[in-house]
Amino acid sequence: MIEIKDLKKSFDGRTVINGVSAVMQTGKCNLIIGSSGSGKTVFMKCLVGLFEPDSGEISYGGQNFTTMNEEQRKILRRQIGMLFQGSALFDSMTVEQNIMFPLDMFTKDSLSEKQKRVNEVLARVNLEDVNNKFPAEISGGMKKRVGIARAIVLNPKYLFCDEPNSGLDPQTSILIDKLIKEITLEYKITTVVNTHDMNSVMETGDHIIYMDQGIKEWEGTNKEIIFSKNKKLNDFIFASEFLQDAKDMRMLEMKGKIDNNRNMDELLK
Repeated sequence: MIEIKDLKKSFDGRTVINGVSAVMQTGKCNLIIGSSGSGKTVFMKCLVGLFEPDSGEISYGGQNFTTMNEEQRKILRRQIGMLFQGSALFDSMTVEQNIMFPLDMFTKDSLSEKQKRVNEVLARVNLEDVNNKFPAEISGGMKKRVGIARAIVLNPKYLFCDEPNSGLDPQTSILIDKLIKEITLEYKITTVVNTHDMNSVMETGDHIIYMDQGIKEWEGTNKEIIFSKNKKLNDFIFASEFLQDAKDMRMLEMKGKIDNNRNMDELLK
């Protein structure tokens, strides 16, 4: 679990994060959504220590991250996996070397132990026999899966994903969403995803935070978001006529279920 209390961050006198408090829940996909400039990327970077907040508190499993020294943070970072927007693979390294990089940095395992672990995580993301390929030799979707394999190679407690579906076709995006969801549940990871992909929101959003101009405007689940009465959130989600029509159909479907249940109750009286 990650607990955030009254987090604030400004740049050159401009407030970007304004008093955000939240709890990122263990074993769930915690999504941060919002339009460009909403503060969601800065918020995530504060959580992992890439930016220092001006005030507030970030706690990982009860440990206050904001007051830790660099050595303490280094120990904690071993429990954190990162999936970057562009996968951030090293072009000059093979797939195996890319995934082994965190093991080289944080462990004293033998080469055979590291190779075994690399093969385990590659199998977990449904990629085998690609160890010796270079990033330029694999597809965008495969790069994302290699990025996920690298992110989980140290068995992290926390997984951060920055726009995991960026640049992917719809089918591959669904595959990546499903994989992140499965890994989150399987390993009971606290997963935090920064996204604007509404399919990801509806499919994986166990816990959703909507940000607007640095403020937490709404918080809930993917089951609750469609019924939200928050105008800013609705304007963001249902910006197109297609999505608005989908919402109207969903509302009618839910109303039909409620009416059917009510009729059934009356018949059973």
